Amino acid sequence: MALPVIRTERLVLRERALDDLEACIAMDNDPEVRRFIALPMEGDMHRAFIRGRMMHRYPEHLGYWSVLADKKFAGWILLIPRELEGPEVEIGWRFVAEARGKGYATEASAAVLRHALTTAGLREVVADIDPENKASRRVAEKLGMRHVRTWLESGRPTARYSISAATTSLGNLG
Repeated sequence: MALPVIRTERLVLRERALDDLEACIAMDNDPEVRRFIALPMEGDMHRAFIRGRMMHRYPEHLGYWSVLADKKFAGWILLIPRELEGPEVEIGWRFVAEARGKGYATEASAAVLRHALTTAGLREVVADIDPENKASRRVAEKLGMRHVRTWLESGRPTARYSISAATTSLGNLG
């Protein structure tokens, strides 16, 4: 089942497609992106990883949305089972350099989080963030997510943020 197209004041979010592959690879090759995420793959391995994520069949209401600003690829938002297996469902975001600092991550993530807690009927959504990534931590906080723990995962520090349907005012999500 296809993901719904979500429109916000400034953005269009649509299901990520193979046409987005080159833009996603270019975004992932940005040193600022690589600084905060574990992308050990290079070249063909990296391309195969992204293509695999694009072709993966996610549970209903879950997957990746490409974010378009002024009809141009600005980044993506994911809402997927953590590590593709769950049981936790994770929200995440990644944006091209030109789209950062404009509030797009918060705007797009709020729309997907609203979808998660209403249409998808999820009781909880998590975000795992590098503690040094202040911008992503701030997005999580603006969404109403709370820091619940920090641990080492594959040798990298990881901060878990969480939000539950029971304690969230959907009016704060755009």
